[in-house]
This record gives sequence, C-alpha cells and structure tokens, in this order.
Amino acid sequence: MKSFKQYITESVKLYDYTIKIAGEVDKTFLDLFCHNLKEKFDAVDISKPVSTPIQKDPYGFPELRNQSVTIIKANFRYPATEPMIQQIAQLLGYNVNMVRAIQTNYNASINTETEAYSNEADHSPLLNHTDLEEQPNAKDANKAYGESYLSMIKDQLKDNQIQMSYAGKETPTVFDPFKVIPQDNKGANSPMSKITRPPKPKTGAMA
Repeated sequence: MKSFKQYITESVKLYDYTIKIAGEVDKTFLDLFCHNLKEKFDAVDISKPVSTPIQKDPYGFPELRNQSVTIIKANFRYPATEPMIQQIAQLLGYNVNMVRAIQTNYNASINTETEAYSNEADHSPLLNHTDLEEQPNAKDANKAYGESYLSMIKDQLKDNQIQMSYAGKETPTVFDPFKVIPQDNKGANSPMSKITRPPKPKTGAMA
C-alpha cells in the first residue's frame, strides 16, 4: 500500500533541487535554513544535510579552496531559483557566494560528465592512449623515408642541381654600381658615366 507521501509525489509535479553550502555551518543555521525552504516553496521532502570532507577545489565553487560542502536535496511544489535560495541564507547571516542551488537532474548529469573527464585524465599522458599509439612498423617506415629523403638531398648537393620553385617569376638581375669590375673589364666605361646631369642653376655671383 502506498504511503500518503507517495500519493502526493505521484499526483503533483515536484521540483527537485540540490543545494550546496560551502564552509562550516552549524546545526542551528541548517535547521532554520531548511525550515524556511519548506515554508517558502512548500517542500514535500528535504533530505538530511550531508557534509563532504574538505576538498581542495570544491565543485561549484571555483573561487574557493580547501572547503567542505554541505549538500541538501529537496522536493518543492513550487519552482525556485538560485537567487531566491541564496536570499534565505543571506537573511540568516550567511554569505550568498557560499550557496549554490541547481536542479537535481542537471546536477547528476554534470557529475557524470565530470567523472567521465576524470577517468579520461587517468589515462594521461595523451600519447599513451591506445588509439594514438603508433601502428606496427610505423617507426621503421618513418626512418626509411627519412633516410631516402636525406640521400636525395645529398645527391642534389653533389651535382649542384637543387632547384627552388617560386610562386612568381624569378627575381631579375639588378645592376650593382658598387660591385667591383672584373680585371678583364678594366677601362670599360662605367654605366654611371652615361647619366645626363641637368645644368647648374644660375646664381648672382660674378664670374
């Protein structure tokens, strides 16, 4: 036979929340906090608060370090928001930044995803994963390719046949006026001698 609580749970839509309170909290605060939750949101059930051991990085509180977290699970007949729940804690003299509230189903999915990431991290370093390991004979194939490539480079250096390809045309040869004229071209006219200079401007000085 179903209990009255089960009938209520099945006949009325309930809103499930997981409430987390960081830091040390005394019994008096928790009793008043739960009482106000029950009155404000018409709670069908509020679980007994459970505190975790001190955690280096308590989940849900990225700005906190080395804190324990008290967890309360509640079923309400009326929907609630995190600011509304934080306001109850604030009226009881507690810091709102130390209180978090989230729908229980969403909280469970987040915990599952976090656990999956944690398990994946246990297989680190990443290069040791099975799907990233080198296939058999891969090292030998890489070594053979490297040796053949080096051999080709050495042959081209030996025959002086290395050709470099460019996206555009090759850069044309530009005359360098400061380049030393070879011995065989001594006495030849310099290209600079063919430059026509404009006449000097007239001045008021007497010749």
